[in-house]
Amino acid sequence: MNQIAWLGFYRSLTRHKLYASLNIGGLAVGIAVFLVLGLFVRFETSYERWLPHADQIYLIESRADDDTVASRPRQNTPIAAWSAISRDLPATIGTRIDTPNATVIKDGIGVSERLARVDNDFFAVFDLPVVAGSVKGVLADPSNIIVTQAIATRYFGGISPVGKTMMLTYNGAQHSYRVAAVIADLPRNTDLDFDMIVRFVPVEDKADPAYKNDHWWNYSSPTTFVRLPNEAAAQRFAGQLDGVVARHVQSETPVEGGFGLTLTLKRFTATHFETPGSALTVTTLGLVGILTLLIAIVNYVNLATARAGLRAREVAMRKVLGADRRTLARHYTLEAIATTALAAFVGLALAECGLPLVNAAGGLPLTIEYFGSAGVLLPLVALVLIVGLLAGLYPAMVLSRFPAAAVLASARSPGGGRAGTRIREALVVLQFTIAIAFVVGTFVLVAQTRHIRAADPGYDRGNLMLVRSLASSSLDAGQRAMIVRRLRTLRGVTAASVGNTVPGGGFFTSSNNFKIPGVPGPGPAIEFFETTPGYFEVMGARLLAGRLFDTAHPGDVNANLAASALDPNGKFSANVVLNASAVQALHFASPQAAIGKTFGGDTPKTVIGVVADMRFGSARSPVPPTLYHFQLRDPNMGMAILRFTGDPGAMMMAVQRVWRETAPQVPLNAKTAVQALDRFYERDDHAASLFTIGAVLAVAIGSVGLWGLASFNTARRVKEIGIRKTLGASASDIVRLLVGQFLRPVLIANLFAWPLAFFATRTWLAGFDDRIALSPLYFVAASLLALAIAVLTVLAQSLRAARAAPAWALRHD
Repeated sequence: MNQIAWLGFYRSLTRHKLYASLNIGGLAVGIAVFLVLGLFVRFETSYERWLPHADQIYLIESRADDDTVASRPRQNTPIAAWSAISRDLPATIGTRIDTPNATVIKDGIGVSERLARVDNDFFAVFDLPVVAGSVKGVLADPSNIIVTQAIATRYFGGISPVGKTMMLTYNGAQHSYRVAAVIADLPRNTDLDFDMIVRFVPVEDKADPAYKNDHWWNYSSPTTFVRLPNEAAAQRFAGQLDGVVARHVQSETPVEGGFGLTLTLKRFTATHFETPGSALTVTTLGLVGILTLLIAIVNYVNLATARAGLRAREVAMRKVLGADRRTLARHYTLEAIATTALAAFVGLALAECGLPLVNAAGGLPLTIEYFGSAGVLLPLVALVLIVGLLAGLYPAMVLSRFPAAAVLASARSPGGGRAGTRIREALVVLQFTIAIAFVVGTFVLVAQTRHIRAADPGYDRGNLMLVRSLASSSLDAGQRAMIVRRLRTLRGVTAASVGNTVPGGGFFTSSNNFKIPGVPGPGPAIEFFETTPGYFEVMGARLLAGRLFDTAHPGDVNANLAASALDPNGKFSANVVLNASAVQALHFASPQAAIGKTFGGDTPKTVIGVVADMRFGSARSPVPPTLYHFQLRDPNMGMAILRFTGDPGAMMMAVQRVWRETAPQVPLNAKTAVQALDRFYERDDHAASLFTIGAVLAVAIGSVGLWGLASFNTARRVKEIGIRKTLGASASDIVRLLVGQFLRPVLIANLFAWPLAFFATRTWLAGFDDRIALSPLYFVAASLLALAIAVLTVLAQSLRAARAAPAWALRHD
């Protein structure tokens, strides 16, 4: 653009400040939304890609045969799996990552830290950046420990920790380590979760209770990774896994009825999106960013096309002075790019200002970097060019085709005729189609997130305190008993019990196939957990049929712990309580019909009661079939459950006081049931917040565009309005006419928005086991809201035009 062109561009902005503000403001907001949500998508898709050779790292997943509890393979494997793979395929580079609860003592108080027990080739798989010391061969010595910078600072301050000693407690034993190296803190975009690394040493003493966990294949705990040079090697390795399983599982897992397992391979960079709903959430928010930018572009095209008539005389004069159509089209296209560049600058500023709000709403660590591989400047320049061309091409064509003689001879500027009006209406339809679909989506997302928080989980989650650290292996039986006894006596505690399944999930999940009498096959997979006296009463579980456990019935006690449970045939039998899902899985007609029935083959279980399903996990996953055993002593990995009255904060302080007086060297892990369940809601809450922000801004951009279009059209029809009023039309008639014409494209938009919104929201809701009904009210409410916004947007313009005196209106042009 030459100097004259720049002056013309400046004049067009300053002479028509309103249209310039609407154009630049709408584009700026659209670009800001696109930038912020683009940062979110880039962050979510960057998980694990920061690792050197990330494309060569694979996760081994597992699934038990006939496993109906989980619909997809689990990301953990038995400890024995890598032991077998490393023996059968010794050339394979791989490692396990086991993450036990670890404690470091600081100032006499136990602090929980994230520990990873790994194999010798860990750093051959994960080439983590080293800050101090060396990791080469360091894991060959089981007494070495590698810590992150955060741990080094926390426990050693400004002193180099290399060579220093750290005492850790985990798995019920104390361990002394020498710090051999310091690595950089792990970034936020990773699912790796540790701050300390030590060598994993399996237990080889068969008399040790941990031997089964380290050698039997029906115990799952660590994640297992391998590094393979290319896709062909990965396919060969995957094909060898079935052979490894066939050679080892049955012989190394002496359980009744046998145990089967399938191992599969998954690229590590793809595992982040295995969390239910995560991929759909990222895709949805990415589309929100793209569609919001599209609305902004459409808004620009619409206003620029409408405004073209105001510059018709300028175009005619340029043609008279020798400018041809190609020159004019190039000029106005470059003008559109310049406007887009100005909007991009404003949008970048808005993104910088709004990013803290977005991070707070979405629980994100997003930052804007300007240079480097993650910089936004080069992509923003490309975006400016693309958007400028898309947004300016059609207006440039419209402006450049105006005939000079006709324009200069006319008493008024051309408005594009019927074709121009239809194009503008079509663009408004497109804008409001997207906007209404966004509003429907916002209503549904907010309603669903509120529903899963308010829905009945099958128990009373209010005023329920969970002391998870009671399961710590650093506590002995006497300490556990004393802690539970003291917790029962706290002011405000109305009941207490212990169980190894609680809201938020326990520390492990056990399942087995239970044979149904008369039905071929091993039977359905059912999860089983241990409870102690008062468990169901403290939880507030709803009894559907039969009775709950009672110490007055010896048969209620877990058969594995009570020899008196032997039946006349010498087999262990036990009374159990089922949940409603287990009743269905076992093919009982109803909860009442299940009472007194026996199942389980060689380990018969007699049903004495049925409780409602208790949702301890995500609303996205179905409640698994579950049976509950009963025992008098605290179960393995049992957690204390307190029913209390009064303020949760005061109760937490009381629990902390008891814990520090009884077991100060063990970190306290306690929270309310509501807090424990929050982690299942956070992702959807954050997605709903980000979606709502994007939807509100998209509707705002569409409304601004409609307001500008209404202002333009109303200004062009002043003489028509004067004639209508002279012929007897009232102000209300004029308002109805103008508002009705502007509402027509909004009403038409509903025809496209409703099917689009229905398909999108139905797809999203399908990811939830517990979900709301897709009511027509959401669609009607969104349409009414869009109509109300459209009416308010154009009403001021229509009222001003309708109130104008006919004589003034007839002289206006």
